[in-house]
Amino acid sequence: MTLTVVATIDAQTDHIDAVRAALEAVVAPSRAESACLRYDLHLDNKIPSRFIMLEEWTDQEALTAHYATPHFKALVAAVGDKTVKIDVAELSKLK
Repeated sequence: MTLTVVATIDAQTDHIDAVRAALEAVVAPSRAESACLRYDLHLDNKIPSRFIMLEEWTDQEALTAHYATPHFKALVAAVGDKTVKIDVAELSKLK
């Protein structure tokens, strides 16, 4: 069964552009991972400092492997001190 991830990233208002750039940079290499089924970056229409990443992976091992990639580690380093909050929900589809 696939694993869905919804990551909500709230940027500090003075770092919105830097956070967006870092998030945009990770999309292509993440999509290129063989176990990645979906990796889409969204901007909240009501909260301009909030980004939502919708992801789908083949399984938990795939997500764990993604977290170990150089591009994901670079993302974490780039946004770590520029965010207010990061929430990651790992979801299993029921129906």
